[in-house]
Amino acid sequence: MSDKNEPNPVSIQRRQPTEAEVRRARAAQKLRENLQRRKQQARARRDGEADLTDGLPAAKPHQSDD
Repeated sequence: MSDKNEPNPVSIQRRQPTEAEVRRARAAQKLRENLQRRKQQARARRDGEADLTDGLPAAKPHQSDD
């Protein structure tokens, strides 16, 4: 019979991704976000606009009380 060779859609289950696959997917997403951010910065530089930062602001010079 041909029914044994055809997969049953009800019995097919998606397997859980392994930790390595999850890490790889998360790293790929971060790389895509970084690439998009860097492209936007490059476009802003070409247009003469200031860079927008998402992270911590740049350190300010230390002001002494001297």
